Amino acid sequence: MKRTWTVATAGIAMTALLAGCGGGPAADGGKISDDKITLGVLTDLSGVYADLAGPNAVAAVEMAVADFKKKHGDKAVTGDIEVVSADHQNKPEIANTQAREMYDRKKADAIFDVPTSSAALAVATIAEQSKQLYFNIGAATTELSGKSCNKYTYAWAYDSYMLANGTGTNVTRKGGENWYLLYPDYAFGQDMQAKFSTAITGAGGKVLAKDPTPFPSDNYSTFLLKAPTLKPKPDVIGVLQAGGDLVNVVKQYKQFKLKEKGIKLAIGLMFDTDIKSIGAKNLAGTTFTSAWFWNLDDKSRAWADRFKAKTGDRPTFDHAANYSAATQYLEAVQRAGTDKSEAVTEELDGMKFDDPFARNAEVRAADHRLAHDAYLVKVKDPAEATEPDDFTELVETIPAAEAFDEPSAECRMN
Repeated sequence: MKRTWTVATAGIAMTALLAGCGGGPAADGGKISDDKITLGVLTDLSGVYADLAGPNAVAAVEMAVADFKKKHGDKAVTGDIEVVSADHQNKPEIANTQAREMYDRKKADAIFDVPTSSAALAVATIAEQSKQLYFNIGAATTELSGKSCNKYTYAWAYDSYMLANGTGTNVTRKGGENWYLLYPDYAFGQDMQAKFSTAITGAGGKVLAKDPTPFPSDNYSTFLLKAPTLKPKPDVIGVLQAGGDLVNVVKQYKQFKLKEKGIKLAIGLMFDTDIKSIGAKNLAGTTFTSAWFWNLDDKSRAWADRFKAKTGDRPTFDHAANYSAATQYLEAVQRAGTDKSEAVTEELDGMKFDDPFARNAEVRAADHRLAHDAYLVKVKDPAEATEPDDFTELVETIPAAEAFDEPSAECRMN
């Protein structure tokens, strides 16, 4: 069954329900475990993904909690909502331990974020074992809605299919026929390499070579100096690193003057924080695919202004998606009147909505992938920017139905 909810209609419906019951769902006791809701943010607080996710991912979830309390007031399912956080250091074994601690000792009802695909896959396993919810925001692996899917895990923001379908296809069709792919040697990079190779060949291009690189790393010279020696010479280097690693690759690409040697740069995944680190002048005109950007429209801009007032920074799409997932989770709890995972998933599955992050969004019941519009964008020339953090310009909206792959036959919901 499909549900379409907006903030207004959900609020009206809930207000009417609560008025008839004579109080919030917690009033009759026992419907909220431990009499409070705990949201866990498991993220990279100190490493290569700390800027694009990190402390500001925690801040985004805190914003969702504050907005939920303000909206529902004393009619909220509970007024006691706590946000806890931990640093997984981009290591699956640490993510595993931290997730268990969040669910078991800190009594987290849901975990959010988890950049790094290997860490995200570990958390999905713990979520299934604990029968508690996990909203993947920061990891791109399609396995979370494929062979590693489960009824407690939702893939919310983006995935490698979305990135490859946008960038790989577009760049190839515009003349980038021959590619050399560099990818980090772990689950995210391996998945990106596979999806980009498929998109490139599907658009009529060729992958001349593809090399795994250490993760994390600050030296990509061996791989970049190899590019001009390939026969034929590649038209494009596809850089599939992210965060601090991406910054290092691009800076060294510039250092070795590969653009002047006729080798273009294509970036698989980029956040505004990366553009800031590399310099918009160095990336002006670069096309890439994004799940969201802060000045997409008035709704996004208004939320981004509030986020900046709280944090001092403009949000990345990771931050916006954390806000979205936490908001939609809390609203689902409000409608269900309980934080029991099975009841909350019944509210989420098939739900359609629009919020500051997601447009034309639907939570697919078949694989728990949030399908939503994605965006082919390019880096603005700094001369065209309206403020120092205005980096991104819309090229084309990719409709939700095209942005994400069909549900995988490998996904088996228990």
